[in-house]
Amino acid sequence: MKMQKGAYTLLITPFNEDQTLDEEGLKQNVLKQVESGIHGIAPLGVTGENTLMTDDEVIRVLKIVVENAKGKAKIVPDTCAMSLWKARERVRQYADCGADYVSVFAPFFVLPKPDGLIEFYEKLADYSELPIILHNAKGRTCVELTPEITAKLAKHPNIIGVKDGNKQLDHLAKVVYLTKDDDFEVFTGKDTTAFPFVASGGSGTFTVAGNIVPEIMKQMIDYSLEGEITKAKEIHHKYYRLFEALRFETNPMAAKMALNLSGQAAGGVRLPLTPLSEPKTKILKSIMEDNGLI
Repeated sequence: MKMQKGAYTLLITPFNEDQTLDEEGLKQNVLKQVESGIHGIAPLGVTGENTLMTDDEVIRVLKIVVENAKGKAKIVPDTCAMSLWKARERVRQYADCGADYVSVFAPFFVLPKPDGLIEFYEKLADYSELPIILHNAKGRTCVELTPEITAKLAKHPNIIGVKDGNKQLDHLAKVVYLTKDDDFEVFTGKDTTAFPFVASGGSGTFTVAGNIVPEIMKQMIDYSLEGEITKAKEIHHKYYRLFEALRFETNPMAAKMALNLSGQAAGGVRLPLTPLSEPKTKILKSIMEDNGLI
């Protein structure tokens, strides 16, 4: 299966004041994504606080996303698992729920060697009913999916793409180069690199800003894919400060604050995460005001 290019929103998980799952808020947020025409919705990643939820909550979130977006946007939950056994369990559950693809976070905390990373992904891809998207985020995992590792994994018929959180364009460019002959799509995981990367041959972006401005992210990526570089660059420049601000402190602190400021469902973050600091909140609010978002 070939992966659809475009913009995929890294969906936050809204909580009520008592920290329980805000199911109605989640539904409304998903409907907003669908109405924007976004290419895909990626719940249950770092932005979605996957590792701070119970297994039951994780599945409930995915079911709500599927109920409200299936067939209207591609649905790409993340496993966020350290072990092959937990990743297999999540993949099976996600397939049963109706996901389209599954994003697979590189195993964190346990510090695998490159051969362990490769075997982890290949065995999971052999097992999975869903096409697999690699997820590289060294800042979170302390291990790197190098361009060479990614290129090797791209040969597997059930590994169809990568969401790469490395912001270095030479890293991303090498991944694209090494996989150019494979049926494999390369996405950036950072809003600040989305325009330059896609304009130079990337497949799209997994976007935090999509929570706030999904229609804008879709438009910028569509323009970039279609070669309308001037139009895409104008959007990139207009919202660049927002892209930076949404990574203040620890994701998803700023994304949730931005949604709260604009009156959308978000609530707080779960411990050990804490709310965005007051100084950063003031900066974020000023940027959002400048862009007419509040």
